[in-house]
Formats: sequence, C-alpha cells, structure tokens
Amino acid sequence: MKSTITSTNVTFNFLKGSSNFLNLVVNNINSCVLLLNKKMELVAFNDAINTLFPRTKNSDPQYVRCGEAIGCAYHIDEQKDCGSTSRCKDCELRISAISSYIDNKVTPFTKIVRPFYNEKINIKLQYSTRLFLFEGERYVMMVVESLNCDD
Repeated sequence: MKSTITSTNVTFNFLKGSSNFLNLVVNNINSCVLLLNKKMELVAFNDAINTLFPRTKNSDPQYVRCGEAIGCAYHIDEQKDCGSTSRCKDCELRISAISSYIDNKVTPFTKIVRPFYNEKINIKLQYSTRLFLFEGERYVMMVVESLNCDD
C-alpha cells in the first residue's frame, strides 16, 4: 500500500475504496466518535460508546438525542428531553455541538466533568466537535474520551 506524505500528515487516499478497513479503524479506537444531526440526535457512533457510556449497552441510541443516548444525569433526574432540562443551556457538549453545526466552529480538546448514569457517577471527559459534511448533509462529529483523574 502506497501512501502520500503531505505537509499536514500522511493521507489515507490509498484506502478510498476500503470502507471495511475504515469501519474497523473507527470501531477499534478508544475514543467515542458520535455523528449528530441538526436535531442533536445520534446518526452514527462507534463501539466505544458502550465502554464510555455503559447505559447504551442495552439500548439502540441511533436517532436519540445525544444526552438521552449517553445517560446525561440531568435528563434522567429531571425526566425531561435532552435540550429541555434546567442545565441544557449551560451544557458544554450541547453548546459546542450546536456552535459547530451553525457556525462551523471547531471545539478543540475541551475538558469537562459531568454526571452520567449507569449508576450515577461523575465522568471526567475530553471532547472535540467539528462540522462534518457528507452527501450534501451537515453533521457534527463529536469525539469524546475519558480522562484519568490526574489529567
């Protein structure tokens, strides 16, 4: 396999026709990759969602609002839809995703601590967001990873 080295990095052009390989890569990285639509619903996600947010293991989070899919504690405690709780207006994940979708703003590696449910626990996260265009549709790609307590 021949790859091209550019001024920015190594490209993956040699894999253009290999969706199987790219699917394997995405599903085997430790970071949770979420693809959100304009309603902030999960359109696609990788297998890491089940490790980082165990509440998703027994459900199908596709086309469910992000906070509901990943077990946001505010959504569960207040029994309101994601986007309607008392904390949604201050939710860093939501604000960043909407800003990426509307303003094409990139959110680079931002650290937060938020409560989530399987059992209610605070999880220290690092996330980034970016507008993602595919076949004429706009999506937000959100990459989320768990941080050690020392980070």
